[in-house]
Amino acid sequence: MAKKSTPKEQSITIDGKKYALNDLSDAAKAQVANIRYVEREIEEAKNRLAVLQAARQFYSQTLAKELPSD
Repeated sequence: MAKKSTPKEQSITIDGKKYALNDLSDAAKAQVANIRYVEREIEEAKNRLAVLQAARQFYSQTLAKELPSD
C-alpha cells in the first residue's frame, strides 16, 4: 500500500527562532494572521505609491511641455 503524503508542517520564524504554527496558541495564531494581513497591505501600498509617483512624474513632464518657453 502506498504511503499517504502529508503536507509539510507550516512554521514561522520570529527573532531567529522557528515555531510550528500548530504549536502556537489561538491568540498567537491570530497575531500571525494580523501580521500577514498587514504585510500584504504594506505591499499593496508600496505598489500604489509607485504608480502614483510615476503618474506625478508623467504629469510634471507634460506640464513642462505646456509651459511657454522663454
